[in-house]
Amino acid sequence: MQPNHLWTRAALAASGWVALAATALPGGSPLRWIPVLAFVVLGPGLALLLPQPRELRPGARLEALALGAPLSLSLGVLTATSLLLVDAFSATLFLVSLAAFATVAAALPGVPLPAATRGAAERARPGPWRGR
Repeated sequence: MQPNHLWTRAALAASGWVALAATALPGGSPLRWIPVLAFVVLGPGLALLLPQPRELRPGARLEALALGAPLSLSLGVLTATSLLLVDAFSATLFLVSLAAFATVAAALPGVPLPAATRGAAERARPGPWRGR
């Protein structure tokens, strides 16, 4: 495994815990809400998608980012709904749940991306069956 992948995995695993630590800052401070917002919008989804065994092509990086945000938001909604259903919702428990998920997901191999396997952003050469 390349050192760059280890740094990516470590950053994704630590991002949730940094967001949780930022909640200790005074309310309304941008230093408090920016890390929390960035983590909730991107953290869990990118933790599922980015730890790939090899370097991603430019199209696959864009695909990971485009899929990471809705995936993170979906996981956030599922987590919040689950906590509300068991009458245990709090911002701290919500962030701890997502941070633990992101930490475990960053330690596992990433979900395969279609663009990474088909040669994203590369033009297919016309074959004899397609004409010239």
